[in-house]
Amino acid sequence: MHSIHIPRIQVSFFRNVKFSFERVSKREKTSLSDKQIKSKTGHWQSVVGLEIHAQISSRSKLFSGASTNFGSPVNCNVSFFDAATPGTLPVLNRSCVEAAVLTALALSCKINAVSLFDRKHYFYADLPAGYQITQQRAPIAEDGKLQFQVYTPSIHKKPYLKSSRIKQLQLEQDSGKSLHDSIEKRSLVDLNRAGVPLMELVFEPDLEDGEEAAALVKELCLILLRLNTCSCKMEEGALRVDANVSVHQPSEPLGTRTEIKNIGSIRGVANAIQFEIQRQINILNKGGVVINETRSWDPVYKQTLPMRDKEEKQDYRYMPEPNLPPLRLLIEGQLIPKDAKNLVNVTELQNRIPELPEETRRKLIKQYGLSSESAIQLVNEDQLLQHFIEIMKLEGRDAQMIVNILLIHLLTTLNKNKLSLEKCSVTSATLGEIVDLLQEGRINLLIAKKVLNEVVIGNSKSPSLIVEERKWIQITDEDEITKICADVLKNNQKMVEQYRNGKTKLFDAFVGLVAKHTDQRANMEVVVKKLKMLLQK
Repeated sequence: MHSIHIPRIQVSFFRNVKFSFERVSKREKTSLSDKQIKSKTGHWQSVVGLEIHAQISSRSKLFSGASTNFGSPVNCNVSFFDAATPGTLPVLNRSCVEAAVLTALALSCKINAVSLFDRKHYFYADLPAGYQITQQRAPIAEDGKLQFQVYTPSIHKKPYLKSSRIKQLQLEQDSGKSLHDSIEKRSLVDLNRAGVPLMELVFEPDLEDGEEAAALVKELCLILLRLNTCSCKMEEGALRVDANVSVHQPSEPLGTRTEIKNIGSIRGVANAIQFEIQRQINILNKGGVVINETRSWDPVYKQTLPMRDKEEKQDYRYMPEPNLPPLRLLIEGQLIPKDAKNLVNVTELQNRIPELPEETRRKLIKQYGLSSESAIQLVNEDQLLQHFIEIMKLEGRDAQMIVNILLIHLLTTLNKNKLSLEKCSVTSATLGEIVDLLQEGRINLLIAKKVLNEVVIGNSKSPSLIVEERKWIQITDEDEITKICADVLKNNQKMVEQYRNGKTKLFDAFVGLVAKHTDQRANMEVVVKKLKMLLQK
């Protein structure tokens, strides 16, 4: 079905919602790192459940042939069906079904041989048909589980394994997008997203804080990227997170929950949930009542804001989608109707599942002797992981030295130069050469950092050539280092007397003076040894 151009539609209403910005003090914004949150009245337990919408990586929409290309001009990727033109019918996109099944298998879900489509009715300007096609009653998959590592050094000192049950995974179409103009007091509608294919993953309330929720979202992104079923570009709306949050006292029923809609970043997930937990605790500590409502996350003011209450549950009037037959899948060992042809084969998709992130972590720990912390950090940043794998292809290289270069010194250098990892053009071969120079003793760590800085800011010469031109080769000759150390001590007799009189903390100052005198080229291990020897005389 060909796409048609639809002019922008002016919506005749504009919602003037006055948000009361709930300012919080620094004390109220205290990070909630414990699983049980201590307050003035005792301990509070927080409960978090997530609903995640992941846009399926496909060239066309779920029920039409219109493009899913991001960033197209307004209302260009719209078919007759997307615009709800009377007489048009949905045609299910096979590649979207395969992507959903592949994702469900990777998440240990039970695949349903038969699933159904439903109409979810609600009126909004960016939903031209007045309903959304989804799978509420009989989804394509259910009863899954996602295991993930939780590790935030500033909060959770040691990583730990957590899991969350998946209630269901369903296919559904996205709605359009409303563009609100607060100056002109009007709203416009862009239907480019209308009909874009989504997987909705509904998780059980198994999480306890924002860091666990952020870790779950990160792990899900890593899995989806490996499967190539979602781009996970949250800045483009390809992955959107809703969080349900409540707090209660131990041994008491679960508290009233609030829903935080459309959180747009992984860090935002952690911050929004932590804020909402503390907000609810503050209300309850003051004798107030938490309202069952939907809230939004403001990343600028770092707080949740009220959108609408949920005192009356909205009736979506679910009904079977009459224009789509039951979705049947070919599952080994299950009977298939004789008239069913060309079904998606679940067994074949099972064989296409690649190595998943947790398996990669276990391999890194077992094969290279890395710590679980290092393995988590490498797997969380695919570019660093690929660097590590490429550098380790040459035998004899020290795995821990490579990890230190990548996770500490490269990231520090990028941060110092205000560059992101994605924009770093340094190759694995260049990084490997720096490791070799360091491991062979031709340079020390201080010089390695200098070389790293040179290549990060754009020096295209090889590390060996940079070292040679700058005369950065490490001084390793013990006699030469002994003479340099003796000269430093001779020129600082007062400090030497203070050291020998018990002020031993001055030793680091002597090491620094030698480093400065040699332009940081001296072998520091030899320097330390020689200084100790000379100071004992």
